[in-house]
Amino acid sequence: MTTPIARDTVVDALTERLRDDVLSGRYPPGSYLPAERELAAAYEVTRTSLKHAIVRLAQVGLVETKHGVGTRVRDYERLGGPELLPLLVRTAGPSWMTEIFEVRREVGAQVAAKAAVHITTGQCDRLVELATALRGAPDAASAQLTECEIHRVIAAATGNRVYGFLVNALLNTYLEVRDVFRYAFADPAAAADRIAPLVSALCTGDQERAGAAADAYLAETERLMLNPPHADQGIHDN
Repeated sequence: MTTPIARDTVVDALTERLRDDVLSGRYPPGSYLPAERELAAAYEVTRTSLKHAIVRLAQVGLVETKHGVGTRVRDYERLGGPELLPLLVRTAGPSWMTEIFEVRREVGAQVAAKAAVHITTGQCDRLVELATALRGAPDAASAQLTECEIHRVIAAATGNRVYGFLVNALLNTYLEVRDVFRYAFADPAAAADRIAPLVSALCTGDQERAGAAADAYLAETERLMLNPPHADQGIHDN
């Protein structure tokens, strides 16, 4: 039986519930949502609230509505873009994280290699500043967010805004579940040591070394994040 939604956040909550139902496979690609009257009754909301929620799902590319036909779930894996990744990882995290980390490593190495060629003095100074902040971070959460900012600066250093969008998509996905991986930054000094070779290679403009350093860094952080020190940690246990 469908659980009624609290009235105070009805559209937001309904949007989230429907989104999760779509992404979890309750309403698979190609299927139609139940008729508006039936769906509104199931969630004990008005049809107006339901219409608003469906519009939001359409805006992110999960459904499409045709007048007189109904609302159909799109084949989002075939037609969707990276903007869907944060939604997918929030709903079905474990099944997506291995693939996300794989792309993170491959894209990250390419971005770093290109950044080494185009990095400016100001961007190098900013990376050094952030690396110092990472080492002195007061806690794991601060260290984690500082490390994310390092990746944004590296992406900007490529001079290619599309790389920036790709890196942002991956970071935004990661940030949705960052609490699960916080233990990897429990020792900020160790985190700074891990990323130091990458910062050095970038600031010396060594393209080959920057790509290799990024690959090594991202592989090591992936290993740490996917293999938590305790059995009750990690996204695979969620």
